[in-house]
Amino acid sequence: MDTKKLRQKILDLAIHGKLVPQDPNDEPASVLLERIRAEKERLIKEEKIKRSRKSAKTSDTPHYPQDVPFEVPKGWVWCLLEELAYVAAGSTPNKDAFVAKGIPYIKMYNLRVQKIDFDFHPQYIKREIHEGKLHRSRTEIGDLLMNIVGPPLGKLAVIPSTLPEGNFNQAAVLIRPYHHKELLVKYLFYYLSEMSEINSISTKGSAGQVNISLTQSQNMRIPLPPLAEQQRIVEEIERLFKLIDIIEQGKADLQTTITQTKNKILDLAIHGKLVPQDPNDEPASELLKRINPKAQITCDNEHSRKLPYNWCLCNLGDVCMLENGFAFSSDQYKAKGTPLIRISNIKDNEISLSSCVFINEGYEEKYIVHSGDLLIAMSGATTGKMGIYNQKYVAYLNQRVGNIKIVDSNLLFDKYRNYFLFSQKNKILELAYGGAQPNISGKVINSLFVPLPPLAEQKRIVKKIEELFLVIDTVEQALQA
Repeated sequence: MDTKKLRQKILDLAIHGKLVPQDPNDEPASVLLERIRAEKERLIKEEKIKRSRKSAKTSDTPHYPQDVPFEVPKGWVWCLLEELAYVAAGSTPNKDAFVAKGIPYIKMYNLRVQKIDFDFHPQYIKREIHEGKLHRSRTEIGDLLMNIVGPPLGKLAVIPSTLPEGNFNQAAVLIRPYHHKELLVKYLFYYLSEMSEINSISTKGSAGQVNISLTQSQNMRIPLPPLAEQQRIVEEIERLFKLIDIIEQGKADLQTTITQTKNKILDLAIHGKLVPQDPNDEPASELLKRINPKAQITCDNEHSRKLPYNWCLCNLGDVCMLENGFAFSSDQYKAKGTPLIRISNIKDNEISLSSCVFINEGYEEKYIVHSGDLLIAMSGATTGKMGIYNQKYVAYLNQRVGNIKIVDSNLLFDKYRNYFLFSQKNKILELAYGGAQPNISGKVINSLFVPLPPLAEQKRIVKKIEELFLVIDTVEQALQA
């Protein structure tokens, strides 16, 4: 079930008046709008707000939008956002306005998951700046904030009671309904969350940035239902969204359980507890001595942890060889040629070429990636991320990406190597995050301890892992259908 699409469909039905039935006994929205206008005029007369420049140049009649995207039900009315609410832009204070403790200053990174998270990198400004130069962008409890610079564009959040005073930056607008604030904020929140009006007026800059101006925000077209119907719409949306939340939490719990189960299977596998040992298998230590006499081998003894029968403990560098990529420059990138695998191409234990660049042929064999190779990110935010290259054609390897190649296929089964290293992700991350800049060296990777079973048992282990993973994947797909 695509819960994101389901939420979008609910919002679509709501703003078109198809989510709840209309009641002919409801007071028409036009009457509500007149009452809101009267409250707005009172606030202007008392000099609590200023009349907009456009309103000052026109008559006192409501500003109904001339072109509307769809017909609304009987009893509804189209209006502009500035008819319903005070809409103000944020402000940018000077650097000397910021203090260690003062009036909370909300930035767009504080709009997280449709809420204000002011604990995330909080900033404060001086009270005199808040009440003086930035008085128009002062927030109140219950105000609606919407970011107008993206991507992403149109993030929304309501000012919580934990922020009785606040201000906000220029990348957002404040929306404060003149009347019936609590209900109208909820209705506007859901209407704007549907995004069709925001997308219809947004503009794109030369750098790919999308934005909405203050004037565009004030002129957003709002399909206004009767007040009683707004209440029914909001209640129905919240009821349905709670059900979807339960579904999503169930999916999240299921995914956590699946991940934990797969990790447990891998843990049992690398400790020799997933399949039984066969005393007829050639011991891994004998095979390793024959292929790599210099290997540092630890077999079961009183000084080492208990190893399964015929297993041995060695370093990854004894059975694998790590090749680093080449420092290709962007000048070498071509529209066609041999794919170049960069860190960004490592996704979900696989290599994705959907956004790859290409290189002309002619580089050393050690930089070539073949089908079945296991690649690892060596630096950056995704250090330790691994993926298997499954394409039939070769590719080149970029710098900061390592290729963990098997020394001898008679010693180590490639799929066992993959599952073992996937089971070591957390260990690799711990090693990578030892410094300020996440990175991991070939020396550290080569020093990883590998519990090595006999080759025949490696293949039995892989077969059992794949059988169990197939069952788990089938259950997961059935529950998500």
